[in-house]
Amino acid sequence: MKLDKKVKVLMIVIISMALISGIFVYINKENQYKETSYKIFLEYVNKNMVERVDLSDEPRITGKLKNGEYFITDNPRTENFKEYLLKNNIKVIETNGSLVTLQSVFFFLVIGAVGVAAYFMNNNASKQAQKEIEIMSDMEDIENNSNVVTFADVAGNEEAKESLNELVDFLKNPEKYGRYGARMPRGVLLYGPPGTGKTLLAKALAGEAKVPFFAVSGSDFIQVYAGLGASRIRSLFSKAKQKGKSVVFIDEIDALGKKRRGNVGGGSEESDRTLNALLTEMSGFRENEGIIVVAATNRIDTLDEALLRPGRFDRQIEVGLPDINARYRILKLHGEKKPLAPDVDLKKVAQETVYFSGAKLENLMNESAMMAARENEDFITMNHINRAYYTVLVGEEKKDRSCISAKDKEITAYHEAGHALVTKMVSTLNRVTKVSIIPSTKGMGGFSMNIPPNRMYQRKKDIVDNIMIALGGRAAEEIIFGKENITTGASNDLKKATEMTLSMVGSFGMDEEAGLINYEVLLENKIGNNDELVKRAGKLIDGFYEETMDIVTKNIDRLQKLAAELLEKEMLEEKEINEIILQD
Repeated sequence: MKLDKKVKVLMIVIISMALISGIFVYINKENQYKETSYKIFLEYVNKNMVERVDLSDEPRITGKLKNGEYFITDNPRTENFKEYLLKNNIKVIETNGSLVTLQSVFFFLVIGAVGVAAYFMNNNASKQAQKEIEIMSDMEDIENNSNVVTFADVAGNEEAKESLNELVDFLKNPEKYGRYGARMPRGVLLYGPPGTGKTLLAKALAGEAKVPFFAVSGSDFIQVYAGLGASRIRSLFSKAKQKGKSVVFIDEIDALGKKRRGNVGGGSEESDRTLNALLTEMSGFRENEGIIVVAATNRIDTLDEALLRPGRFDRQIEVGLPDINARYRILKLHGEKKPLAPDVDLKKVAQETVYFSGAKLENLMNESAMMAARENEDFITMNHINRAYYTVLVGEEKKDRSCISAKDKEITAYHEAGHALVTKMVSTLNRVTKVSIIPSTKGMGGFSMNIPPNRMYQRKKDIVDNIMIALGGRAAEEIIFGKENITTGASNDLKKATEMTLSMVGSFGMDEEAGLINYEVLLENKIGNNDELVKRAGKLIDGFYEETMDIVTKNIDRLQKLAAELLEKEMLEEKEINEIILQD
């Protein structure tokens, strides 16, 4: 390994310092000066014992006796002192402070050597830090072209696929569009709930166009070193430009693209510098260069406006939760390579998986396959899928239930029966497919599975019905066990009821007393306060609770029969639930 030139110089300085130190130590070792009073010194002179005196202007003088010993004594500084020594046959050497000079030279040599060493060490440390920053700023291993995905591998999201499919031809033949003066979109923003397939769509875009796919996360650019995030942005786009036509995918772009705070903090913050670098790179593309930036976020409302303007992310595509048809296609896609039993009805599974994302559906099929594998079954049956469905929603069933008292079990039975009863009483189109009082590993004591009909929009009645359904468990507890014996089991229900009521009043303008004002806008602009909204929402929830209590009271017989069946069987299916609740 070759040594750097400066490192060699540093080594020479250190070695020289060590040699000088050794010589000085040796000299001092040889010259062990013995402290001698001036009176004894005069006795040595009179006895002809002094061989040499080193005479100087310093307050102290040194010398050597004839027996080889060295001494040091006071300097009398008299005019005839030198003459006095010479008359006594003593050799006189005028040193002019050579001893002190030697010590001073040595001191300055040591200080100089330490300074040089410190300089080189600091310089090397700075260069090493700079090299580390350069290494960190280089986006390594970001190109990901393994497991090429096409639109055929993406089930559902038909509108998003159609919009992205137009860009495939842009990537394949950018020159064609250049002849018409059409500019290729510089950026595509995919937004929607987690697990809906945004990353998969970006991969499919690159796969269909057969171009390199560069995948990074927004958090990769948030660093503690000043300028490192911006440097990584430049490194990423430099690699993409080297490849020519390509797709650059930035997941969780909200991590680096949050709204800037105006003059507060200005553009000096690291996050602002990183965002500015991204905007600059996107604006710096040549027309029809063949690079498309695809970004994904769950929170489009938090993104800076500069990212959303035309010329940056020209297209903004919502990737929502799949409808029943899309869920069936997703389940079918993930079931193609799995040994499904003839009794598996994926259409029925699609009906019962309302609000499931694509990722959640894939997890459902994977869990069912794992269950079948653990049991060494030849096929994945509906029983496996049903159990996996339970696992995905609420976790694994608790095996040991000995610690659950009979009273707690009874409370859970009436609570879940209350949800199921109110569901069937207020919304006949909602299906209650399963009610259980089996505790799960996620802390749930039971659940009531309520599946609403597929609708594009929610009506005010639907929201009110869902609020009352959420309050059904607490209402049943109060009616059966008394107001003083209600439990904490309704905490999550109350949270949902509160969220829905606040949205109905403050976001959707569905309350006559509150009017058509959107309170979120008022709060964002710091106009007024939310006291009126809270009071109105609380008043509405109290009214809905009274209605719910009335429904449960009028159907107390159905509630008790449903709870009794739950206590006996622990889980009821849709057919059993309907037989009890809908009987005359």
